[in-house]
Amino acid sequence: MEQLFSNLIGNSLKYIDPDVIPEVLIKHEKVKINTSNRIDKLVDGNYHKLEFIDNGIGFDDQYGERIFEIFQRLHGKNEYSGTGPGLAICKKIVETHNGAIQAASKNSEGAVFTVYLPSLSK
Repeated sequence: MEQLFSNLIGNSLKYIDPDVIPEVLIKHEKVKINTSNRIDKLVDGNYHKLEFIDNGIGFDDQYGERIFEIFQRLHGKNEYSGTGPGLAICKKIVETHNGAIQAASKNSEGAVFTVYLPSLSK
């Protein structure tokens, strides 16, 4: 879990316009997943929903799934540092815990990474 948080917060701080003060907001709520609000790869039940919201450079929303593939970069190596496995590691961590991770963004409008992890309590 520490690696998951570190990678998501680290990306929020890394992919920021140099003229912008970085902001990262982390939200939590308990949600119930069932047939009325199905999320791919999740079974019905109670989940912790964590949202990591930033004011970074964002990305084109069409790449929302691709960014979780290993060594996939949306920016050149000279623009932003990193080797590319960070979000793939996040996906692996979340799926190992029977959860799911999603990304949503628009260019220049920040990003939202949403993590669903099973809850043992109701």
